[in-house]
Amino acid sequence: MAPAVSWLHALVLGLVQGLTEFLPISSSAHLRITAALFGWEDPGAAFTAVTQLGTESAVLLYFRRELWQIATTWSRSLVNRGLRRDPSARMGWYVIAGTVPIALLGVAFQDLIETQARDLRLIGVSLIAFGLVLGLADRVARNQRSLQDLSTRHALIFGAAQSLALIPGVSRSGGTITAGLLLGYRRQDAARYSFLLAVPAVLASGLLELTKLDDPGSTQWGPVLAATLVAFLVGYATIAWLLRFVTTHKFTGFVLYRLSLGALILALTGAGVLQAR
Repeated sequence: MAPAVSWLHALVLGLVQGLTEFLPISSSAHLRITAALFGWEDPGAAFTAVTQLGTESAVLLYFRRELWQIATTWSRSLVNRGLRRDPSARMGWYVIAGTVPIALLGVAFQDLIETQARDLRLIGVSLIAFGLVLGLADRVARNQRSLQDLSTRHALIFGAAQSLALIPGVSRSGGTITAGLLLGYRRQDAARYSFLLAVPAVLASGLLELTKLDDPGSTQWGPVLAATLVAFLVGYATIAWLLRFVTTHKFTGFVLYRLSLGALILALTGAGVLQAR
């Protein structure tokens, strides 16, 4: 599954996962960077995917009423034509459409994602490059559209942006929020849809990694489950905070943080302080 992870490592990585999964700063990059800075072995893409089940459980709990409404209305609309124009039914289709790009690319480039994409130099460049894109999108954003304006075309664009998060350093929420801003959506609506859109992709990724275990009995489930629980608790609080924050604030602070962290990582790898791979 992944290199052995001690209880201390797991708790720290779970905390990092919970804090960074929903912020536009890339949780996968932070897990990789945290391990490198402390001199720990890279926890790997599998550990990241499994602990993301914790943060995604926080999404399921926080949006439980909305998700239930979407799921039940969408399923009933399959046989009841009168429900097909219902906003919840349409949202179900938009989430499905937006999941297609990351599903296709995730399968096609799985080996690359789990190996070469975790190079710290690539992560540093991604943090800087997509930080600049987020900053530009936030600067030109019209902040006019709500999720009532969502269409299949926009859902696919959101989904294509989400698929960029397969590269550590891009950020799942950062990619989808950036796309939303460029499409004219309000910050809070772009953030909300990013949470909903992540549900099927993250759950599928985490469950897939569980099925790929060569020897489930040898896996250190205690630390992994502890990290997942911490990620769930911290992630729930982060969702609530971010949705309040974006109603009155721009993403300038996150942009500056991404640029600074990316520059630091490139400097440390360039100086040989950190091993890029």
